Amino acid sequence: MAGRIPQAFLDDLLDRVDIVEVIDRRVKLRKSGKNYTARCPFHEEKTPSFSVNPDKQFYYCFGCGAGGNALGFLMDYENLDFPRAVESLASSAGMEVPREPSSTPHDPEREQGNKALYALMEDVARYYRGQLRTHPQAQRAVAYLKGRGLTGQIAREFDLGFAPPGWDKLMKALGTGPEQVTLLKDSGMLVENEQGRLYDRFRDRVVFPIRDQRGRVVAFGGRVLGDDKPKYLNSPETSIFHKGRELYGLYQARQANRKLERLLVVEGYMDVIALAQHGISYATATLGTATSRTHLERIYRLCPEVVFCFDGDEAGRKAAFRALEAALPCMEDGRQARFLFLPEGEDPDTVVRKGGREHFQQLLGKAMPLEQFLFEAVAEGLDTDSLDGRARLSKLALPYIRQIPEGVYRQLMFQALARRTGLDQASLMKLEPAPAPPAPPAGHPAATAPRQYDREPEPRPRRRAPFGGAHSGYSNLAQAAIALLLHQPDIARLADSATLAELEGDDVGLLRELLTLLQRRPESNTAMLLGHWYGTPEGELLSRLAGQERLIPSEGIEQQFVDTMNVLARVPHHSRLAAQVDKLKHSNYAEISDLEKQRLREMLQEKQRRDAERNKPRQ
Repeated sequence: MAGRIPQAFLDDLLDRVDIVEVIDRRVKLRKSGKNYTARCPFHEEKTPSFSVNPDKQFYYCFGCGAGGNALGFLMDYENLDFPRAVESLASSAGMEVPREPSSTPHDPEREQGNKALYALMEDVARYYRGQLRTHPQAQRAVAYLKGRGLTGQIAREFDLGFAPPGWDKLMKALGTGPEQVTLLKDSGMLVENEQGRLYDRFRDRVVFPIRDQRGRVVAFGGRVLGDDKPKYLNSPETSIFHKGRELYGLYQARQANRKLERLLVVEGYMDVIALAQHGISYATATLGTATSRTHLERIYRLCPEVVFCFDGDEAGRKAAFRALEAALPCMEDGRQARFLFLPEGEDPDTVVRKGGREHFQQLLGKAMPLEQFLFEAVAEGLDTDSLDGRARLSKLALPYIRQIPEGVYRQLMFQALARRTGLDQASLMKLEPAPAPPAPPAGHPAATAPRQYDREPEPRPRRRAPFGGAHSGYSNLAQAAIALLLHQPDIARLADSATLAELEGDDVGLLRELLTLLQRRPESNTAMLLGHWYGTPEGELLSRLAGQERLIPSEGIEQQFVDTMNVLARVPHHSRLAAQVDKLKHSNYAEISDLEKQRLREMLQEKQRRDAERNKPRQ
């Protein structure tokens, strides 16, 4: 049934269902104090770290970081998209899902705007699928797909379509009014030139819809059929599409595999589709970007192993080394990363079509473990039989190993380096980390791949600084206030978001939005708040903070929240004070007036008092 699901209904639904019952029907829970625990269904573990809080109606895994409300659990556990998860949950509660008319005027709030974009993108995908069946020139697209060995069934599974030639075919079909044209522009499907003329972004191309992990179409890729450039074209980033987060084929992989054991990361759409056609249904592809840490954290929440597949030439080795750098900070115990290098000139598409599924799986079984690839890459060009070569190997490898999280795997990596260099492990671990390792010999991957430790931070596809990045001096305070709000939402009445107006940063921005929402809808509980930001970077942070229940005081929450908000409100004043002190301290003391000297003494005393107060041990 068309139309949006009202937010008020979602809140009512979450208020009626019991998350313990929802999860216990799928994962057997055991009572543990006031909460319930189980082995996490989203990652392999021997000791239960999955906790369900019946009072606040949310779950959290301390092992993999998965968390959310009953609706989010259904979506992740049963691989359901949002509408189907709502229908399932409502059915179990004996409720009928209402729908707002599809003609509801565009709501300026972000979430409503995004819902309109999601609905539009489904319409676009439906249009392109229809064109592949009916357009007079679609036979060229069909011939191309058949020439690549694809069947009609696999084309349907991945919703392949055809963008017909012409400048405004899509705009004429779906741009039925000013609001729809605006949405087409916002979604990146229309391009505006310098003269203000609008035209279709995708023309005369085979089209690949890109779905997010919830199954929603968020973007498209297109492969040209004629002589236009570029050969492959992707949608631009929009409010619903961030290429540094999405993986092509991830949704289909989750639909095809009830329990994912591994995910294969390849480089192209056709690689993913060809592998799926041959029964290897766990391949994904990045969208014109290098594999990021964000990609990998998402993968490791779903399965314990990732295999990167690259061409064996120099470019492929460099790309693999960049993937290795992104993987190192994610390599917690129990996770595995391997690297498969194909013969030069081959890709997964050609290899699986030539040799079939069994041959490709044999290649996967021989993929190189991360530790082997790391040591071989940094040792390339070094004479490791010489003392100097082993010394250089240790200097090159140590900065990478130090990026691995504390744990058994990190210790084993130090042991492996000790064996290769002849140094004892204790001596290696005591070596001071260099600001950057010596330049490796020209030609091997580490010489040209940008390093994790001296690379500029990867930009978030949002308008503000990353969580915990800029303004980190008060980011922890903002997160502390958010955690308190999640555990006792009604304390929002004690704060005024206007007092944070001078502060910047994502954490403070999220705190302001939380306060605004809770003051507008004071009946909201923890589960509703998690649902409001589900599937966003903010939602991931909220789930993590909601799971830190052990850090929340058993009493005095209201006073701690008020104190935290007061400290945040004073940050701009303290910053200005520090700047004035610094300015006067660096002035020529003999040239400033007695009044300025007195003012400097007073400010220094105030600064010392504030520093002493801040460093005083908490009772």
